[in-house]
Amino acid sequence: MKQWSKDTEINAPINNVWELFNGSLEDMQKIMPNVVENTPITETVEGVGSVFRQKYQEGKRVQEYDVETLIYTDQPDYKELKIGFTLARLSEITAHYELRKIDDETTFFRYTTTNRPLKWLLRILMPLVGDRVVVKFVDRVKRVAEEDNE
Repeated sequence: MKQWSKDTEINAPINNVWELFNGSLEDMQKIMPNVVENTPITETVEGVGSVFRQKYQEGKRVQEYDVETLIYTDQPDYKELKIGFTLARLSEITAHYELRKIDDETTFFRYTTTNRPLKWLLRILMPLVGDRVVVKFVDRVKRVAEEDNE
């Protein structure tokens, strides 16, 4: 399994940033434009254990997978969401988003993701994978949240 993590400060209120992860499909698509569907399958009151069927489009190909909520915290000064899914029977992936209120207009954001390859060839190649995708995602979240805050 490989893990990547990146954090940044975002010049936007914590609730504005949180909406990008916990809001509508339209909000989610601002930071994950390839997610074309996010349909609830099972929703729990506390959030943990909820399952959503997501469709992800890359080019003409659409992949479908179930995303389970593993951690869910929605406090005024701290928000956390961790999801897990299996992608194309190739990898088990987690995405962990943490938001901490610094002040009324500033939010600390940390993104951590893991990838556990299920096929032996991918396990061999995994050490070669860099953090470029993680860095680009954190930069996109920061840019979108700050633009929405203007």
